[in-house]
Amino acid sequence: MEAQLTELRQLAAKAESRPTETGIPRVAMVQGEIPQHKLASVYEPMINLILAGSKTMAIGDMTFRYDPATYFVMSVDLPAVGSVHPSTDGEPYLAISLSLEPATVANLLADLPRPSGGEIYSPGFAVAPVTSELLDAWVRMLRLMDRPNEIAALAPAYEREILFRVLQGPLGWMLRDIATPDATISRIGVAIQWIRENFAKPLRVDALADMAALSVSAFHRHFKAVTALSPLQYQKHVRLLHARSLLIGGEGNATSIAFHVGYESPNQFSREYARQFGLPPSRDAARLRA
Repeated sequence: MEAQLTELRQLAAKAESRPTETGIPRVAMVQGEIPQHKLASVYEPMINLILAGSKTMAIGDMTFRYDPATYFVMSVDLPAVGSVHPSTDGEPYLAISLSLEPATVANLLADLPRPSGGEIYSPGFAVAPVTSELLDAWVRMLRLMDRPNEIAALAPAYEREILFRVLQGPLGWMLRDIATPDATISRIGVAIQWIRENFAKPLRVDALADMAALSVSAFHRHFKAVTALSPLQYQKHVRLLHARSLLIGGEGNATSIAFHVGYESPNQFSREYARQFGLPPSRDAARLRA
C-alpha cells in the first residue's frame, strides 16, 4: 500500500491549503496548514482519505483521529471542528475527498445483492482502515487529472469502484442508509437539512419529528445517535458557525449578527460564542482577520 500512497501524494501535490478542485466531479484535495476557522464548519457527506500527516475531528463530545492508514465517511451534514497536523518527518498534511451523491450510491446499490440485517444506529461519522483495493481505485481516479479528456468517460466508473470498495468495508452500511429514503439516517437527514436552511427560525422538535416520521422520543434518540448532538445543540452550532463567517467577512457587528442568526439576546450570543470558540465575537473575528 505504501507505493499506492506515494503515487497518490505525487498526484495530489498541487493541492492548496483550501479545498482544491481537481477537474473531476465531486473530487477535491487539500494540503498544508489550514486556517483554524476553515476547519470549524458544517461538513457535508463525503469519503475522505488522508495521504500524509493526520487530522482530528471533534463532533459533539466525540473526537476522531485518522492518518494515512485510515479513511472516514461522513453520511450527514455535521458541524465539526477539525485540526490538521504534519507527519512526524515534517511532510505537510495532504488529503483527498469524494463528495457523496445519494443518487449515485442508489444506482450502484441497485446492481448489488441486498445485504441481510437491519439498520445500524450509529454516528453519521466513522473511521476505518484503508485497503489496497480502495487505494488502487483512488490512484486511477487521480491519474485522470493529467488526462482531462478521459474524465467524462472514466471518472463515473472509478467513482462507482470507490463507492463499491467502501460498501464492502466496515462503513458500507453508512452509504446504504444515505441512499435509502426509508432508512432512519435518511429521515434524520431531512430534519438536518431543514435546520441548516432555517437555522435562524425557532426550532420545534415535534415538527422535526413529524418530518422524520418518528415519535418525538425516537427522533431525539436517533438524532443524537447520528449527530452526537441534540436538535437544539445542532441548531446552535450552525448558528454560531454562520455568525463567525459573517463576522470574519465584516458583514456587521456582533449585535446585528446575533439577531441575524436567530438570537434574541446579544449577551447570550456572546456567551455561547465565547464558549464555542474561546473568545468573544469581536475579538475572535479580529484575531482571525489578522
